[in-house]
Amino acid sequence: MIDVERERFEDMVIRALDSLPAGLGRVMANVAVTVQHDAGPAGLLGLYQGVPLTNRTTRYAGVLPDRITIYRLAICAICRSDAEVVEQVRRTVVHEVGHHFGIDDARLHELGW
Repeated sequence: MIDVERERFEDMVIRALDSLPAGLGRVMANVAVTVQHDAGPAGLLGLYQGVPLTNRTTRYAGVLPDRITIYRLAICAICRSDAEVVEQVRRTVVHEVGHHFGIDDARLHELGW
């Protein structure tokens, strides 16, 4: 386990989001990405909560933003170096953004995320 300071971890999440292809960022809609500094639910490194873009209809309006939560302590617990944390943060961010786009766990795992 490695301990990464809160601000540095948040910066890793921002960098992971910034590393997404520009086209994806432009079509992400009504989603907030947050960092939770505890371990979160058992076994989860990140969590997407909301209505995926593929399920939104013309009736989708006036709702709270979807939420992607990245769990700092859960990620730090499985990593042994800063480099591993950076890579795991990126993998987790991409995985949860994939859910925002309607990609299920099975397909994300097939794609290596």
